[in-house]
Amino acid sequence: MTVRHFRHDMQRVAVPHVEAQLVARFGPTIPGGLDIHAMGVRPQVHRKFIRGGQHAVFARLQPGTYERVLGVSAGELQGRMIPLEDLWTRTQAHDLREQLAGAADADAACALLDAAVSAHAAHNTSARAASPLLQAALEHLQVAGVSRAARALGISERHLRRILHEALGIGPKTFSRLVRFGHAVRAAQSGREINWSSIAADAGYYDQAHLIADFHAIAGSTPRMLMAELMRT
Repeated sequence: MTVRHFRHDMQRVAVPHVEAQLVARFGPTIPGGLDIHAMGVRPQVHRKFIRGGQHAVFARLQPGTYERVLGVSAGELQGRMIPLEDLWTRTQAHDLREQLAGAADADAACALLDAAVSAHAAHNTSARAASPLLQAALEHLQVAGVSRAARALGISERHLRRILHEALGIGPKTFSRLVRFGHAVRAAQSGREINWSSIAADAGYYDQAHLIADFHAIAGSTPRMLMAELMRT
């Protein structure tokens, strides 16, 4: 669970995650003071102007649980932001909205959202369960390329691509690329002195040029420019 406060008007720069999320937004500039959306994986950095006075609670969904929690496949959700009312029954969405509206603070809202996700997944037994190979595939792809990961798992690359696409809505190459990118961004944010060559090596890039190319593809900017944007948000 993550909570973000937007006290002033600002340009939000969202680094992509490899999981879908359920997002509850609160604030006087939101119609009705509250809305809830499901947000699929976005393979690029997303920039959006946010009005001040809002706060948001983000619940990341476990890969392979999207159909159980939301009733749609990972592929249908990929790159989209869908109101919860379009995914759950009107009563279910209304009940969660009422609970969140009465939450004492952001921590209470986090607990309510987490409980709702768990309960919905537990009750929706008709949806397909995650592939038993999924977790192993995700772990291998953290440290190896698609070919090596498929060999280690004893499956074809085609089968590996199908497992990832069914669970996340993206393929294994995109997954690995976003994981590397996320590692690099977090490493750059965690230190005072940024050594891009070291960060590239630690994150799994071939070299610094490979890192720079990925930043251009995912963020549309250089590493330095993206870090400057993130510091302002």
